[in-house]
Amino acid sequence: MFDLTGKRALVTGATQGIGFEIAKILSENGAFVYVNGASSIEKCQKACENIKNSAPARANLCKKDEIDALYNQTGDVDILVLNASIQYKRKWDEFTDEEFDIQFDCNIKSTYYLIKKYAPAMKKNGWGRIVTIGSVNQYNNHPELSVYGITKAAQMKLVENVAPFLAPFGVTLNNVAPGAINTPRNNKALENEDFKKKVINSIPCGYVGEPSDIAPAVLLLCSNEGRYITGSEIIIDGGMHL
Repeated sequence: MFDLTGKRALVTGATQGIGFEIAKILSENGAFVYVNGASSIEKCQKACENIKNSAPARANLCKKDEIDALYNQTGDVDILVLNASIQYKRKWDEFTDEEFDIQFDCNIKSTYYLIKKYAPAMKKNGWGRIVTIGSVNQYNNHPELSVYGITKAAQMKLVENVAPFLAPFGVTLNNVAPGAINTPRNNKALENEDFKKKVINSIPCGYVGEPSDIAPAVLLLCSNEGRYITGSEIIIDGGMHL
């Protein structure tokens, strides 16, 4: 079950947090995984030390030419997990033009370009798995994450629009939307006990999740066992969106 032997995968934003756990679980189930990060090749290499059957693949996905360079590093893959994202916390009318553009470039434009880049070989091979990583902020109206939430909602709409065109070729496209997860991005905020208590009170399950709570669902969607799931979404947030 969940045998990915012989499959090649690319996980973006995989040097830490949710992306790292996804890359790890895919490799543990037989896939060869390219570990992408934006900041440095050294950080990608360090992550690979803890992920068997992996190789580093640095690229800043905010830049289209680096998306092309990433494809040149990896070649065609069978599994594409689009986890990398950028968020700035501001009130809705305080984002600079640059902050607005960067979030759209990384969170939605790169999703479109990467799917467009990697899908043709999947279609030709008659097998492929693409998973985007969304956010509970697609549903919740966070007072400082309006633009981030907009990009993630747009990403889900992209999934719904593109999935029907890939399905006849054996290629599935789905979204996984995490809630409050204990990742490096959230660590500083969650160190504030009052804020953490407020977050936990908004989660019916009563606790903040871990990256390991997200990865198994991605594994399902990337496997043969998930072949009949496409254009769909799995929300993993302890009920926070309700």
